[in-house]
Amino acid sequence: MVPLYDPKDEQDLARVETLLRKAGIEYFLAPEPEPGIGPFQISVDEDDVPHALEILSQAGDIRED
Repeated sequence: MVPLYDPKDEQDLARVETLLRKAGIEYFLAPEPEPGIGPFQISVDEDDVPHALEILSQAGDIRED
């Protein structure tokens, strides 16, 4: 698993979890190691990163450069 996204709050976390679940992408939540950033880090399998990034990009969460 590799870190993919740092949700800013619980609402952002729930929204991203929903996007990943609907796409059939398994993910793992790890407590955010740095205080004040957000509740958790979302990690996905390395093979799923391109698909997950595409989904988040389409939802407007990240930009693909």
